[in-house]
Amino acid sequence: MTIFSSRRSRVAASLAAVAISALALSACSSSSDAGGDASTSSDGDSAMKKDITVQLSWIKNEEFAGEFFADSKGYYTDAGFDSVTLVPGPSTSAPELISGTADFGMSDAVSTGSVIASEGAPLKIIGTTYQKNPFTVLSLADGGDIATVDDLVGKKIGVQDSNTALFNAFLSANGLTSDDVEIVPVQYDPAPLINGEVDGFISYLTNEAIIVANEGYDTTNLPFADNGLPFVAETLVTTDDMIANYPETVKAFLKAEIMGWTDLVNDPEEGARLAYEEYGADLDLNPENSTAGSIAQVDLVVTDETAENGLFTISDELQAATIESLAGAGIELSASDLFDLSLLAEVYEENPDLIAYAG
Repeated sequence: MTIFSSRRSRVAASLAAVAISALALSACSSSSDAGGDASTSSDGDSAMKKDITVQLSWIKNEEFAGEFFADSKGYYTDAGFDSVTLVPGPSTSAPELISGTADFGMSDAVSTGSVIASEGAPLKIIGTTYQKNPFTVLSLADGGDIATVDDLVGKKIGVQDSNTALFNAFLSANGLTSDDVEIVPVQYDPAPLINGEVDGFISYLTNEAIIVANEGYDTTNLPFADNGLPFVAETLVTTDDMIANYPETVKAFLKAEIMGWTDLVNDPEEGARLAYEEYGADLDLNPENSTAGSIAQVDLVVTDETAENGLFTISDELQAATIESLAGAGIELSASDLFDLSLLAEVYEENPDLIAYAG
């Protein structure tokens, strides 16, 4: 089950990206040509890149249905782009952004924050798809049945190496330590959970949790986001240089993204179809799992705050909660180190109709 392996390896890859990024920082941090030889046009003092590259964090599955809508329905073209190349991962996007082979990337607060904190990488989160941390402690209803934090105590929890620090931060946020549970090293295939070797298994709400349930098991989830460890994920990331020197490009991209994800929120089934029939057709995606994952991610994208402020926005409270979550994982940053939402705010000021995304 390689799908399990690569997805969960994202956080681990963020640490490896630190070393890769260090090599590229001095050479590329001042570059104004991320994305290679992308053509530009000038409008007054603001240059507009006409061809951009977007590094995805994962394979071309339903996780990027908003991008598939934006591409297939012409939102990128309407925003002024001649071409938008979606490059599949897995990747944290940091190496590609710093080296200049991508203009934008999809990542998460842990991956981006670790590179900024460790190497001073010139990156910023400019918006987020997922308002909620998608990690969960997955258990079987007739097994560990871990529905509350108190249910963790004394249980065997399968934790991948890449997620150990994150799980310890989750425990700490809930007044527990590793002494309160038995941490069992596992890989990414949830077979140890199904076989009864562990009581709980660190998973993604939109991936393993769905797959196990679709295999006929009654499952219980303990989401990190609802239990003391919220942080943004599937974030849109770019370089400080892009923000400073190509603000119109950033705004055009954000507008198209908002429109694409508005379509996903209103028709997740079609978003799944775009993944398994078109953009990810060569991946042999399971239509049932893709559809379930696409529907489930809407709950991570939409919140009361996005209903008020619009998709991709990150409230001051969520920024602070993210920073606190990262601190629990040993990543020390301020909100201004990690986030720059100024251009997203301008997009909504100029296009207030985009806030009303609900169909």
